[in-house]
Amino acid sequence: MKIISDLKGVRDVVREWKSEGQSIGLVPTMGNLHEGHLSLITGATARADRTAVSIFVNPIQFGHGEDYEHYPSTLEQDLTVLSNAGVDLVFAPNLRELYPAGIEADTRVTVPDISDILCGESRPSHFSGVATVVMKLFINVQPDYAFFGEKDYQQALVVKRMVSDLLLPVEILTLPIIREKSGLAMSSRNGYLDASEKKVATEIYKVIVNAATMVKSRVKTFNEIENVCERILNQAGFQVEYFSIRRQEDLKLAKDSDLNLIILTAAWIGDTRLIDNVRINLSNE
Repeated sequence: MKIISDLKGVRDVVREWKSEGQSIGLVPTMGNLHEGHLSLITGATARADRTAVSIFVNPIQFGHGEDYEHYPSTLEQDLTVLSNAGVDLVFAPNLRELYPAGIEADTRVTVPDISDILCGESRPSHFSGVATVVMKLFINVQPDYAFFGEKDYQQALVVKRMVSDLLLPVEILTLPIIREKSGLAMSSRNGYLDASEKKVATEIYKVIVNAATMVKSRVKTFNEIENVCERILNQAGFQVEYFSIRRQEDLKLAKDSDLNLIILTAAWIGDTRLIDNVRINLSNE
């Protein structure tokens, strides 16, 4: 397994692989790897000749007062995990080299509309930060395939839209949420939760599943379901940022005639922000 931090080094490896006609699958991460990341790596190794994983905590996708300075770093442990997983390349870029103009002045990639709703409403620069760093990774790693988890559903749609609009030769593949036995979606931020908070956190998935049942039964309007579920989460100890029923394809507000829906929520427990979602395909009902 090659471990590279400089752009020239990663470009040289990619050039060699491309000259041999080998395909590349990229899994972008911020490290602190868990089973959710490993599922993406498994998908990449099955699909591509070579698997690359990036590890980079991207400062420009964190808002003021968020947890950039405290985001968990477990590089040595991550490298052991990646080596055992059969990864060919770990790209851990240097901050100054990746943002040559500095993180305040460097060029930004902005994906309109879809970046401004849901998570983008409370984190206005977040998706621009994501799109910018993903673009830099795509330019230098030149993947044929890139793998993202469906827990960050909105992020995956932002990246897909960027790839489509900018005509990038990368296929974006998403894989299902990996959950703990309790149902809690796996996330690096789960490590912030103490025992009592983690017990409360399991309510998120239960409430979303209950909302999906109500959607399928048609006993309440979408707005009524959203209000009921937000109230339940708040009473359980969350501070709900949003609880929303949307269309899967573009995250526009769902209408009664829409068949492919997704229920998404973002909620805080203390200082920890958690997100989750469940998709519903009413055409199969």
